[in-house]
Amino acid sequence: MTWSATDRYGMDAAPGGLAFVQDLLNTFSAGKPRKPDWLEDLGAAQVWLDAALSGWSRATGRRAPVVELDDRDRESLHDFRGSLRRMLARQGDGASPGPGSPAFPSMAASMRVDESGTITTEAAGTGWRRVASLALIECFEAQQTDALRRLKICRNERCACAFFDRSRNKTGVWHDVRVCGNATNLRAYRARQRAQTADRPAPVTE
Repeated sequence: MTWSATDRYGMDAAPGGLAFVQDLLNTFSAGKPRKPDWLEDLGAAQVWLDAALSGWSRATGRRAPVVELDDRDRESLHDFRGSLRRMLARQGDGASPGPGSPAFPSMAASMRVDESGTITTEAAGTGWRRVASLALIECFEAQQTDALRRLKICRNERCACAFFDRSRNKTGVWHDVRVCGNATNLRAYRARQRAQTADRPAPVTE
């Protein structure tokens, strides 16, 4: 399975259709050196979306919708991604819903019963709204199995990649503790050292 936005950061994809949400989040400019933001350019956004919808279809066994973006769609999808990233970052920090929580516009969805009697939820709308509807459906379904709590934003601000936390107790905060965890801890240590040095009284000279 290929998820181009997530693959470029060298990370494992989330299971099933949740990988589509992770890939959307990872169109963000992140990593070191910074990768380009694929939602800043209409051509790049459409190339990413076509591949991601194809990946979602393979992951879920369902037919992918055909979505054509225009530049207004690109801007709205960019804003939606930002709200989704903030929501997951707050969730990862243990923040409760309330003031400061990102606001999401209402999204349409439809319910369908297939030949086997299975009820499925399908994305509705056109353009960016269909993409956002699909992403929120995947988030909702992951929420029912508690898998959504494992989709996180790396706390290393110089990374900020979206990763799927596979730790047993769901407490991971770095996409790679050896890379992002050590780097962040080292910066914090150096900041404390500088603060302690600044707080020391100047030596008394006679």
